[in-house]
Amino acid sequence: MKVRNLIVCFFCVFGSIAAQNNVIHVSPVGSDSKGMGTIQSPFASLQHAYEKALQYGGTDTLYIRMAGGIYPLKQCVSMCKPLPFPLVVEGMGKVVLSGAIRLHDWKETDEGWWMTHVDGVDVGQLKVEQLYINGQRAVRAQTPDVGEFQVKDCEENVLIRGNGRFPQEAVQKITLSVDALKSLRGMNQEEARQVVANFYHKWDNTFRYISRVVPDSGLIYVKGPGMRPWNAINSSSQVVLENYKAAMTQPGEWYMNSQGDLYYIPRKGEKLQHIEAYAPVIGTLLRIKGNTDHPIKNIYFRNLIFQDAAYVQPLKGEQPEQAAALVPAVVQLDYAENVHFDNCGIQHTGIYGIAFERACRDCSVKHSELTDLGAGGVKIGTTVLPQAKELTRGIVVENNIIQHAGRLFPNAVGVVIFHAANNKILHNEISDLGYSGVSVGWYWGYGDSPSVNNEVAYNHIHHIGWGKLSDMGGIYTLGPSKGTFIHHNVIHDILSRNYGGWGLYTDEGSSDIVFENNLVYACTSGGFHQHYGKNNIIRNNIFAFSRDQQLQFSRVEEHRSFSFTHNIILADCGEMVSGAWMQANLDMHDNLYWDLRTSSPMFLEMTFGDWKKLRDKNTRLLDPMFQNPLKGDFHFKKTGNVRKIGFRPFDIDGVGVYGSKEWKKRARLSPMVDKAFREEVKRKSSSLSGYYR
Repeated sequence: MKVRNLIVCFFCVFGSIAAQNNVIHVSPVGSDSKGMGTIQSPFASLQHAYEKALQYGGTDTLYIRMAGGIYPLKQCVSMCKPLPFPLVVEGMGKVVLSGAIRLHDWKETDEGWWMTHVDGVDVGQLKVEQLYINGQRAVRAQTPDVGEFQVKDCEENVLIRGNGRFPQEAVQKITLSVDALKSLRGMNQEEARQVVANFYHKWDNTFRYISRVVPDSGLIYVKGPGMRPWNAINSSSQVVLENYKAAMTQPGEWYMNSQGDLYYIPRKGEKLQHIEAYAPVIGTLLRIKGNTDHPIKNIYFRNLIFQDAAYVQPLKGEQPEQAAALVPAVVQLDYAENVHFDNCGIQHTGIYGIAFERACRDCSVKHSELTDLGAGGVKIGTTVLPQAKELTRGIVVENNIIQHAGRLFPNAVGVVIFHAANNKILHNEISDLGYSGVSVGWYWGYGDSPSVNNEVAYNHIHHIGWGKLSDMGGIYTLGPSKGTFIHHNVIHDILSRNYGGWGLYTDEGSSDIVFENNLVYACTSGGFHQHYGKNNIIRNNIFAFSRDQQLQFSRVEEHRSFSFTHNIILADCGEMVSGAWMQANLDMHDNLYWDLRTSSPMFLEMTFGDWKKLRDKNTRLLDPMFQNPLKGDFHFKKTGNVRKIGFRPFDIDGVGVYGSKEWKKRARLSPMVDKAFREEVKRKSSSLSGYYR
């Protein structure tokens, strides 16, 4: 009875304090068991503070204020019960919610490596697949250290066919060169089964544990679901081998054996006595999930950093999935309304940053930095067609820095909209990732897609691809998307592996989309490409300096595929156009073309005169008079020539993030990253634009 009275007294005291101040205080040095939630006696965790907030009897906005410091999480923070009042969760300093454990007791080995032991690994209680040393992602031991091995052949033996579009279970025999497997010689089959084969094929990557290896024959065997027939592993694929000690050859690499002994090769300048090592062990760090009748509403997060979120590979591997669509996120939302993230950070992850998935409405992420991501930045909507009442809509992603993404899943996207409507992707800096910058829609072909009325504008999207995958776009669209407006974006430096590095890419069934006032340059395969679609409008854009061709068109259909008007096309490399332009149903007129190499460029083996007569009416062959386009300056010296086609100059200086000088400076890629990208372009290109020379 005394204990019960004490508990009742505690809740009464807490309720009185909250009612007076509307504030719950949390601190890394607080206590969930003894704290009172006051500034003098704070709680220790966000989870406990939220649970106490559920007991708040007021109606005014309630604040959870977190003192600066690191908050190690033992499990995901869960907010799954609605509150009848607005809740603000804000950091009062640098607040880090971390899903990692810190590793101590490092020793130096005879090789000059560093070594520690991680408890729990040997009994299967803990999985560690990422490591951060002094705030920098370490590389799990791999070979080759740079580039990939080429697959020579792949044979599949189906074990269980099943009823799906691909076999339920199969074994793939992969043939590589004998030299590729020399570091696996002498390894027993039990050790080999810990090695991960990471395949890159077209627009996907696939992780599989090796089930058997025959090094002297150049053979590895992997087992799992059968290959997707539309994107199988074959002789155009590449592979990297990971997670074995013999692959540890370079500073920054690490490996952990099945007993929990973790080895690391220090980078130049790192000192054993100053090491700060963190191993992520929790994936999703914050889950907000209501239900159809009771969504979670009116929560505002400010000044928080979500850090060190783990990815753990399933035993059957990670199967290929466009846009890494099924990879979870550090912050997951379902059935959420009016939930906002402002001035937050998400970093050091093995997964996506934030996902507004089922039935999310009128939410946002603004002025936040998502960086060093295992997958992509933001996911919006679901990959399965939802019922109308569960359609996600009205999500705003604005003024964010999304950089250094796709570290584990290069097929992930900076911002991807699946089945979702009325979303706005505005003023973001999206750079240094392995696949598309922004993707809109998730419907293959023509049908009733709910992904309508989306706006993608004023984004700076660049340094995309890095030559790992193919079939990508700076901005990629998929399926009908009536009312979608893509405008005032600057897109450049896109490098695909074999094909398909486009700036604006309207893929299967993309329809009723307007592309206007975009600047696109320095892409592998063209500034614009339409695979197939209907009634798209491409007008008043600038396309320049793509490597293979400036414009590309693929599938001929009876309906009007698109209109292409009042655009500027500038070449100094590759073809001007390629594909089935002459057979297509297109509306083309009043465009301006110029080629820095010649005054008489060819168009599908036609002269400009024939092109103008037969395909592109009232168009001009004139110098657009840019200031210094080979240096990326597309301001106009004079506008007389472009006015002749009705071109309207548009703002390219207001693209990207806005705000303080510090914020804008933070968004810029370092010169070292740009230099590395340019070197990769040169390595993978037989011909180059003057922009890269």
